[in-house]
Amino acid sequence: MKRIVLTGGGTAGHVTPNIALIDRLKEEGFEVFYIGSKTGIEKELIENLGIPYYGISSGKLRRYFSMKNFTDPFRVQHGYHEAKKILKELKPSVVFSKGGFVSVPVVVAAGKKKIPTVIHESDMTPGLANRLSLRYATKICCNFAETLPHTKGKGIHTGTPIRKELFTGTREAGLAYAGFDGAKPVILVVGGSTGAVRVNEAVRAALPTLLPEFDVLHLCGKGKTDPGVTAAGYEQREYCDKEMKDVLAMADVVISRAGANAICELLALHKPNILIPLSAEASRGDQILNAESFAKQGFSKVLQESEVTPEVLTAAVKDLYENRQQYIDAMAASPSSDATETIVALLTELAEDGGATGAAAEDVE
Repeated sequence: MKRIVLTGGGTAGHVTPNIALIDRLKEEGFEVFYIGSKTGIEKELIENLGIPYYGISSGKLRRYFSMKNFTDPFRVQHGYHEAKKILKELKPSVVFSKGGFVSVPVVVAAGKKKIPTVIHESDMTPGLANRLSLRYATKICCNFAETLPHTKGKGIHTGTPIRKELFTGTREAGLAYAGFDGAKPVILVVGGSTGAVRVNEAVRAALPTLLPEFDVLHLCGKGKTDPGVTAAGYEQREYCDKEMKDVLAMADVVISRAGANAICELLALHKPNILIPLSAEASRGDQILNAESFAKQGFSKVLQESEVTPEVLTAAVKDLYENRQQYIDAMAASPSSDATETIVALLTELAEDGGATGAAAEDVE
């Protein structure tokens, strides 16, 4: 049987595309394993699926001063040795990485063992983890065609795998989960698995002008709910997993950050949306580029974080809802490739052509 190791973590966006691949990989005869961090969100998500999970040490490179910048390189080095040991034990035919800093030691170890390795980049330009991994990768799958010039000739435009279950949700189940009666249109606010403080604050400040016309389900992020904010028609949750398909089916309007995986799911589901990308001061600017691309194609309405006030947010929501059909039509007309099938076919080809050689290879420094 062919074996594959999936890796990626730190946020849900580095895990959900991997999850989207798992069923098809099994159908193609792969035995699936996962390497992630010891305490990250990916551990619970993957173990809930019954996939064998291996945790390794991980660190990250920060764009700001932190004492952890002095200790994390040692954690990464330790993670590399742990990953090398796990790969030696599992002998995978191929490795697939969705990114995040936990993936770097795995990709480096796989590359040095000559195991065919594919990495996936969701954003317009590769993040630091994928830039570090690129030299050790066989191929890099790209969500945007604009990313290809940054891949040193290894790039393939595939799009992003979308979880099939997201298409099976029902509005009725979403309303039951949120506790809404369905009399008003529903705004879904998604701050990401780690939350978005500025977005959360803006939404809560706008509640007095939103709630007369909308119900609001607010996914705030772990530890980001505010028990002091209560109102009829407003519900808070940290994060939802199995219920997400129903929550999305329920939503008439979505307010979201502009992470590539999240916005690709909104596109696939034809959900009218307002994107509030992370500012350039708080990120490398990838979400701004993602949002600009979606706005140009007519898929999204975009607000910059610095301009969001309760009045601006309320006006944007009402305008989006009133004109929602033009956004739905633009998304419905968008050509979409089946990223899952494309990527699984690539992984199958690499596993059959080079997997046995890679699994038996000695380390190459």
